Amino acid sequence: MKALILALGLIAAATPTLAQTAEEPATVDEIIVVARRIEGPMWEVQRGDSTLILVGSINGLPRDMEWRTDALVSAVEGADRVLFPIQGQASLADVGRLLWRMRTLTRLPDGRTSADYLSPDLEARVERITAEGPSRQSMMMLSADLMEHGGYARRARPVSEVVRRAARASRKPAEPVGVFHGDEMVEKILTTPPEAYLDCIEKAATAAEAGEAEGERRAEAWRRRQVPAVLASPLEQATNACSYWAVMGEGERLRGIWNKAVDEALSQPGVTVAIAPLRLLAETDGVLDRLETQGLEPIGPEWRPVAP
Repeated sequence: MKALILALGLIAAATPTLAQTAEEPATVDEIIVVARRIEGPMWEVQRGDSTLILVGSINGLPRDMEWRTDALVSAVEGADRVLFPIQGQASLADVGRLLWRMRTLTRLPDGRTSADYLSPDLEARVERITAEGPSRQSMMMLSADLMEHGGYARRARPVSEVVRRAARASRKPAEPVGVFHGDEMVEKILTTPPEAYLDCIEKAATAAEAGEAEGERRAEAWRRRQVPAVLASPLEQATNACSYWAVMGEGERLRGIWNKAVDEALSQPGVTVAIAPLRLLAETDGVLDRLETQGLEPIGPEWRPVAP
């Protein structure tokens, strides 16, 4: 069941959006002021009478982490619409197929072990971390265990969860920036070879070697809007490398969906608030860099590493 939950959650990410009409500039200004109090990285971008507020989210934040959500909730409550991240839509047949093939999700094929796929050096590192011999777990499950050693919260609290509850409570129109069909997702999860996870395992081992305290440092850097520190975190790099999009080679597809959503948001009057994956926003040639090349000015924390 842990594997099923992990598999179905791999494409989750959060993207809320708030819109106001040009006839209500005072209300727009109020939302912008409220949004600037949001804990976590946030950028404001303007084009004509359109304002886009981008909030960068990360996965694996512990549920007991103390961070103020009131400003984020208030911004959603003042919105005309909310955009969520890409959403997976799985039918009962898709879920049944995963359950039927649960062994494929949890075990390596043909009685093999991690030593059959990892280099001797990486295998030795993994065994030191887990205090066990070669693992028979699937690479997906092994990477999840390693990231927990690095401080990834088993019971994470997604930023999207806060937004979804606020949107539902305030009855805001809400939709994801894209939909990923369950049959395609299930097929990729079940047929992707263990070798596709090698970069994921290496980065997850590095995060595990940094220890659980690394998760706390990453979460605090996120809360304080220290974007380069978050992106440099071994746990953040592992989270990215082990995501569905990275393992399945769908990274460019994800970027295209988000770029289109951002362009559409900036073509509509009023205010849009979007919760987007932080790395997608702040990576080199990411959303923020792309907006700058269009002559726009993302106002918010510095997202590029400071040059030495």
